[in-house]
Amino acid sequence: MKNIILNAILPIKGHSERVPNKNIREFAGKPLYQHIAQTLQASKYVKSIVIDTDSNFIANQAQNTFSKVCIIHRPQHMQGDLISMNDIINHDISISQGDHFLQTHCTNPLLSQSTLEQAIQTYFENLDQYGSLFSVTKLQTRLYWASGRPINHDPLKLERTQDLPPVYEENSNFYIFSRSSFINAGNNRIGLNPQMFEVDALESVDIDEESDFQLAEAIYKLKSTSGSEEP
Repeated sequence: MKNIILNAILPIKGHSERVPNKNIREFAGKPLYQHIAQTLQASKYVKSIVIDTDSNFIANQAQNTFSKVCIIHRPQHMQGDLISMNDIINHDISISQGDHFLQTHCTNPLLSQSTLEQAIQTYFENLDQYGSLFSVTKLQTRLYWASGRPINHDPLKLERTQDLPPVYEENSNFYIFSRSSFINAGNNRIGLNPQMFEVDALESVDIDEESDFQLAEAIYKLKSTSGSEEP
């Protein structure tokens, strides 16, 4: 197996629409973005943490806090809320070294180092079959289209939810891909032949709304007080 080493891309905007100042808001005693940054810093598989940001404050603070951090100042034409993440990744890898990348978000503070490293190992172990890997959450529940039409079950049979065929939600926790996979997929972090990696629901909470922030912080504190090594 090839050497397990990659660069992590961590985009951080200075503002957010739905949760004001989300990325730098205090979460369990420190800015939200520093939780995932610390997880990346601690991983032996992560060579550098490429922080792409439009904020000088974040850039200076991150560089002074984490030794692995490399800052990319986001160009003006790529700033704003409507820029595709794939466009940001394309910009970042075009000026970065290395063949393999992991992209994650500040909004995943519950993601543990052990889960992240298991995913990295799985990616490298299966490069002969898959060109990329992305995180998912398994759902075994009755789902419907907006029209009321069932997606994954027959309402007339009323099967137990644990007997339903599982479906998988792309949870945005992380994406692992090679430079060539990204390019061959038309500059897409999910390549042409991706592998899914399941993450436990309690670990995969992604903060989009205020309620997500409160839920994630409550889970973090509960795990901390219960003696878990990786809250």
